[in-house]
Amino acid sequence: MVGEKLELNFFERDVESVARALIGTTLLFDDVGGSIVEVEAYHPSDPAAHTYRGPTPRNAVMFGPPAHAYVYRSYGLHWCLNFVCGGGAGILIRALEPRFGLEIMGQRRGALKPLLLCSGPGRLTQALAIDGSFNGTPLNRYPFQLYKGPDDLAIVACPRIGISVAKETPWRFCLAGSKFLSRPATDLICTT
Repeated sequence: MVGEKLELNFFERDVESVARALIGTTLLFDDVGGSIVEVEAYHPSDPAAHTYRGPTPRNAVMFGPPAHAYVYRSYGLHWCLNFVCGGGAGILIRALEPRFGLEIMGQRRGALKPLLLCSGPGRLTQALAIDGSFNGTPLNRYPFQLYKGPDDLAIVACPRIGISVAKETPWRFCLAGSKFLSRPATDLICTT
């Protein structure tokens, strides 16, 4: 049992609040997945956001209704999964603590140790078998399943990684002490 399903109105708030609240949430894709331990928030006023220059065919989903998946290729190599908050805002899902379907994820990722299955956006989508065909899929429609997490987690807020502008914005949120992050996190500790 994973808990109570996440309501879609969860995503109808400011992107920073949603990003913090996603830590500890369980994400399953076709019944495979785990607890979200690392995310990054992006807002259309943010030069690092795909939506900074307005709508394009590639980012159109981000300007649609909240609670949909925005899936894109990063540098032509890896798929990346984002949750849309609407109005051009979204949250990159950077890492999970794998808990469900470890054997399946291991086969998809080459029988790697659990620490390396979902620690990074490209690894995560490969382990869950998410690709561009799921761009625009509502997050309340199978194969996506989202379940509420605990309310009292310690969360680290720190600068985002893997971007060339607005790096100092502390919109990377991580579960404090998690060994499943894409990179170690430090800085400000806050609770949700």
